Amino acid sequence: MDKKKPETVEEYIEQLPENAQLKIKELRSILKSVAPKAKEGLKWGKPVFELETILFAYSAHKSHLSFIPTGPALKPFEKELTEYITKKDSVQFSFNNPLPENLILKIAEYRKKEVEEKNAKWYY
Repeated sequence: MDKKKPETVEEYIEQLPENAQLKIKELRSILKSVAPKAKEGLKWGKPVFELETILFAYSAHKSHLSFIPTGPALKPFEKELTEYITKKDSVQFSFNNPLPENLILKIAEYRKKEVEEKNAKWYY
């Protein structure tokens, strides 16, 4: 039987395996602390935080979380991200390791500031 397509962030999280739920809730909490007034929703089947535009998205996979703040928001942190798998607009965090909370906070705060002060757009 196929899983029902989630319609809310809570449904998205509930459909994940327990280890993924714990990690994604931790990531969600970090992001919510940076953007407490942002609207949460789903875009492309992934949870997102939005103000005027999407601030960041995130998702769970078989063995990792993806944090998607856009490439321009990752660029200033390239040296700090060398131990992680990065893609054009995202960074992966393994379920086997603690989340780098301070790094995630810095990236998320940078992205939020770029959106608020420079009208940065979502380029996913």
